[in-house]
Amino acid sequence: LAAGSAKIRALTADDRLYGLLPMSHAVGLSVVLLGSLLSGASLYLSPRFDPMTARLTLERERLTVMLGAPATFTQFLQYAKLRGVESLKFPALRIISSSGAPLHPSTKSGVESLFGMPLHNGYGVTECSPTIAQTRVEAPRSDTSIGPPFPGVQIKLVGPDRKPVAEGEAGELWVHGPNVMKGYYRDPEATAAAVDPEGWFNTRDLARLEDGNLFIVGRTKDLIVHRGFNVYPAEVEAVLNAHPAVVQSAVIGKSVEGDEEVIAFVQPLQDSPVTAADLAEYAAQHLAPYKRPSQILLVPTMPVTPTGKVVKASLPKIAG
Repeated sequence: LAAGSAKIRALTADDRLYGLLPMSHAVGLSVVLLGSLLSGASLYLSPRFDPMTARLTLERERLTVMLGAPATFTQFLQYAKLRGVESLKFPALRIISSSGAPLHPSTKSGVESLFGMPLHNGYGVTECSPTIAQTRVEAPRSDTSIGPPFPGVQIKLVGPDRKPVAEGEAGELWVHGPNVMKGYYRDPEATAAAVDPEGWFNTRDLARLEDGNLFIVGRTKDLIVHRGFNVYPAEVEAVLNAHPAVVQSAVIGKSVEGDEEVIAFVQPLQDSPVTAADLAEYAAQHLAPYKRPSQILLVPTMPVTPTGKVVKASLPKIAG
């Protein structure tokens, strides 16, 4: 997978990669570290990330490739807004790419405007070494697709009945290939639940396929069934994140008398006067009634992993 990632990005000994993702993470280890070494490229390691230091490093070290999480690029946008910067130009930089969490349209468009170049998108899980799909450098996307499947990786999308779904419909994403793990360490029960007898791994992510390109819709366990309709949290989050006063949001379901309510947690920009009522009105303009959050909670920060992914399991504790 590391060699394949390097080939997709056409890495050479002349490239200089920015090692922002932790080496303890699958992407940081496989794609960034091993991909660089296999290509003979240089790797600039950073113990921590902040956008001001990153800006200076990109300029001084003439780095050519920067891979980060959506939270990484969101911080660049916040930095630019606070400093009144409309454009960041790095002549040596040829690839910027996001992975590790869903990439929202507002983040993608904002970053592309700021950097003046496409923000690529990828998707994977640790159990698949990790890349499953990746947009191609020679074919940048204007949407948030994660691109076509990685070379050598097979995929299938199935419904609750385990039968394939129609083109364009959302289904649970299963993966097969040499990248799939052999199993969880000393846990045969968990392995059997994740990998079927034919070697297909269940990502437990919901996706749809359009013209050979994948789109992640959400997590199977995150799917909210409200009034008999399926609500995908990622769709609601994309709308909320498009609000100019919102840094990021996270949407979960809450069981209420045989139904599930849509609950949204929103981190606004620091010192922003935006209210929950303002965001509810904004959501009403862009979402069907059954998708609108019944409750919007403003929070100063979100509980996140080292790669910037929101830990949704911690959100109910915030709600109390």
